[in-house]
Order: sequence, then C-alpha cells, then structure tokens
Amino acid sequence: MSSPAELPVTWSPRRNRVVLGVICAVFLVLFTTMAVALPPHWHFNDRVAMFCSGLLFAAVGVMLARPQVKADAEGVTVTNFVRSHRLTWPQIVRVNFRQGDPWVTLDLADGTALAAVGIQAGGGRAQAVRAARALRDLVDDRGAARA
Repeated sequence: MSSPAELPVTWSPRRNRVVLGVICAVFLVLFTTMAVALPPHWHFNDRVAMFCSGLLFAAVGVMLARPQVKADAEGVTVTNFVRSHRLTWPQIVRVNFRQGDPWVTLDLADGTALAAVGIQAGGGRAQAVRAARALRDLVDDRGAARA
C-alpha cells in the first residue's frame, strides 16, 4: 500500500471537461448564429426556439461535464451527472475499478454501491487507475482509523 494522497484532493475527467466545454460553446454560437441568420419569413418564435435549442444542447453538455470526486478530511463528495452524494469515510467499504469498468464504483456500508463517474477510464485508463488507487488508499487509511 502506498501512502495516501494529501487532502483535500479532487479527481475529474479534465479532458472530457475541455472537450465538452468547446462543444457547448460551438453549440451556443452555432444556434445563435442560425437564429439571427434565418430567412425573413421565419417568425420571432422560431428564432427564439432555435436559440433555446442551443441552450438546451449546451446545458446537456454542462451536465455531462459535472462528474468529479472530492475527498477531504471528513469524507468524499461524489458528483455524478445529476446528483451529488456526500459520504463519510466510514460509509465507504471498498473502492472497485475492475478491468473493463467504465468508472469507479464504491461499495457502501449499507450494502449498496455508488458509481463515482469522476474517476473514469474515458479520460485515460492509467490516470484513472492511479486515481482509483489513491482513493482506495485513503479509504483504507481512514478505515484503519475507524476500526
């Protein structure tokens, strides 16, 4: 076991965030330009709908860019696409990241599991494995303190 990471620490798929940020900006510019450049026979409502479509696509991109995992002295905050979960160290039993898994899964003390999408293979498998091991070491270290 290696030494646990310094707290606080945040893991997030940075490459995904950059790509999604660029895509969101392109959608906003594209749909705004289309709304302004529509032929004169298009009504104002059509232009507003076109602009709102761009906002909707950008909002979905922002939602997809949200995942992250933050660890601090009190526990872990897992932010997935829609919801955030605050877990104390004793609630986390095990950190799983098996070959072929798209992201880390946390086994919880209540018998459930929670996906931690902020540590995912999509941003680079080696980086995700390092992050999963660092989180596992923190859970093991904090678990030893609670035993």
